[in-house]
Amino acid sequence: MYNKVLVTGGTGSFGMAFVEKLVKSGLASKIIVFSRDELKQFDMQSKIKNESIEYVIGDVRDLSRVEEVLNGVDLVVHAAAMKQITASENNPMEAIKTNLIGAQNIVTASINAKVKKVLALSTDKAANPANLYGATKLCSDKIMISGNSKFDNSTTKFSIVRYGNVIGSRGSVVPFFIEKSKSGTIPITDIKMTRFWLSINDGVSFVLSSIDRMYGGEIFIPKIPSFRVIDVAKVVAPNAKIEIIGIRQGEKLHEIMITEDDSYNTVEFDDHYAILSSSLKESKHYKKNGKKVEIGFRYSSDNNTEWHTLDSFKSVLISNNLLLNY
Repeated sequence: MYNKVLVTGGTGSFGMAFVEKLVKSGLASKIIVFSRDELKQFDMQSKIKNESIEYVIGDVRDLSRVEEVLNGVDLVVHAAAMKQITASENNPMEAIKTNLIGAQNIVTASINAKVKKVLALSTDKAANPANLYGATKLCSDKIMISGNSKFDNSTTKFSIVRYGNVIGSRGSVVPFFIEKSKSGTIPITDIKMTRFWLSINDGVSFVLSSIDRMYGGEIFIPKIPSFRVIDVAKVVAPNAKIEIIGIRQGEKLHEIMITEDDSYNTVEFDDHYAILSSSLKESKHYKKNGKKVEIGFRYSSDNNTEWHTLDSFKSVLISNNLLLNY
């Protein structure tokens, strides 16, 4: 049970699901939804009505505003980010201001306010980044983890959750394919392309479990199934024509969550991996718990041991109300 929880980017796909989970489970006495879009906050208030939620307009780029809302907060879930790849490429300084400076502001303000725990959401694109968005999130991850070792920090613990695509989230491939299928043709960049995927509910559950087990300094990565992007098209629109358009700039053929370089600091558990900071690697807890992965281990969507079939993927889409015609 938390006294006060701040969710940055609280009106996004994850933020809304996370806040709703907190409300239903009674895990927080008060929840602050912090974001810069008043229209999204207005829409969210009409969907999630609860006296424990306070909606606050603000931007993680603004340190003074972040400091104002952190008074009495004991948990921060940092989900605010500029994450559209093309928008980041075309507006690089805006991505840097939100993803890097915003992360630094969260670290600084959380330490000053003596917040107990900060969990930040990352992305598979931060591992061996191929675009500016991924590069900014890699830097953001480094900033967050470094918060644990700041000389003036004796209270606040910082950790990260990294996972792949969230099914049905804004800008994800399923809504895109459904819309494109109306024209009778679905564009696919490469027939070999693979991705990780999890549902929004699974993402929320993994974040909550990571908050419970974090010591500060971990990057938590769930074990989740891979899928072939072309299989998504076959499930979403089996009668549509598939057009191969070629891989786009900054796009990867396969997603990587743990690189070979990360393998030196990675431990494995039944349902997840954890990349550990150098100091945490030597802690008593991680010397006793978890299994070190082999040197050179790589966790990517093409070498995964768990894969969605057409039937299993269809079941996931139906259970998430994304295929209403089945």
